[in-house]
Amino acid sequence: MRHLVNKGLLIALLVVVNFACKEDYNYSELVRDNRPAIPVTFPGTTTYGFNPFISTSLAAGAPIQFTLSIPSTSGRTIKEITKIVGGATGITVATLNAATTATAFNTAPIAGSGTTAVFTTTLAAFKTKYPAVATTPVALPNYTEIQFLFLVTLDDGTQIIPEPVRVRIVA
Repeated sequence: MRHLVNKGLLIALLVVVNFACKEDYNYSELVRDNRPAIPVTFPGTTTYGFNPFISTSLAAGAPIQFTLSIPSTSGRTIKEITKIVGGATGITVATLNAATTATAFNTAPIAGSGTTAVFTTTLAAFKTKYPAVATTPVALPNYTEIQFLFLVTLDDGTQIIPEPVRVRIVA
């Protein structure tokens, strides 16, 4: 009889515990995706489930160009790319936040045009700004990567930091 009572109390306890949580999917700031209300995308880049990237050749010396775009349905426009930092693939938002006019890649904001803004530079300019960052492809996998982070300001003053973008440098 005692076992039946214990089992009954255990089942009742399990039922109460299962229905006691009223906010099952309301997560805190630490355990949720941090997605901006207006996403910034990079048309013309490639991604394999990680940061978008473009490829450039060290020999060709072609310009590095990223187009930043927001959805036309957002009702907003890109005012400017306020700040840019570059470096090896280990740069983070903290690097962007700590950047000053001396350490940021751009010396002045880059104006947007409607829902897009274009950032263009060269490997030579990158190497001048960040001489310690390797830009020579390694033997395997036959490339190296550099990375950029952007602080984008919209027409209403909202600031967005999109995901990092990379430049894959091949020989």
